[in-house]
Amino acid sequence: MAFEDLKERQSVMWANGPYENVAATLTDVHELMMDRVDPQPGERVLDLACGTGAMAERAARAGAIVTAVDLSPGLIETARKRAADEGLDIDYRVGDCENLEGLEDASFDVAISTCGVMFAPDHEATARELARVVRPGGRIGLANWTPDGGLGRMFAMMAPFQAAAPPVSPFEWGRVERVRELLEGAFDLQIEEHVSSHSEDGGHSYWQLFSSSYGPVKTLAESLDESRQAELRETWVRFFEDEYGDGGRVLHHREYLLVTGTRR
Repeated sequence: MAFEDLKERQSVMWANGPYENVAATLTDVHELMMDRVDPQPGERVLDLACGTGAMAERAARAGAIVTAVDLSPGLIETARKRAADEGLDIDYRVGDCENLEGLEDASFDVAISTCGVMFAPDHEATARELARVVRPGGRIGLANWTPDGGLGRMFAMMAPFQAAAPPVSPFEWGRVERVRELLEGAFDLQIEEHVSSHSEDGGHSYWQLFSSSYGPVKTLAESLDESRQAELRETWVRFFEDEYGDGGRVLHHREYLLVTGTRR
């Protein structure tokens, strides 16, 4: 599948369900990112693949001047409503992190993305745009799921139910060597390994959360006939209860890289 066709599908898929319900399980990641990049009042912050705005909102509350971009019009619509409800001034835009039209060279002090830009298929183009829009001395912060961690394993569990594998794995952004290859030419990097854990009341409860609110899971389930959808649900529940069972609950450990850096 060509990258442009894939991105067109992604723009719809990620808004298929209230993603903010899943984003709410990432509070620890958001808070650690804020601590590491430490946006200051008046700094220009770019949140890429911003989803429904969890990180953009935090940066705006810190006094930063925030621009936030996502490929999905549906997610941007939700993010704008959330900002209006909270009285936050955030410049939300529908856009492509592989081609940030309208954003000038070296125009941001900080660029961040929490488990977002990793899903853009052209990794090199995304890395080039990050280097282009961050000023010399500016900072980046990326949280990327690792391929062998909890999210990578979850996607691998679902792979047999997909019609075709994606042309490139987003989890390559979760490999230290790949991140260095993509970014180290422009940034002095620091890479940390962390785990974000989320607890749910059993596998069925976790299925309900993700099949209703996480675009990739909801879209996959809806693409299957009734029998295959039931099989996916049963596979999901068994996987999480067998691999992440915790005293009758599910405790999903989600390993990720926290990549921070300074633009040379």
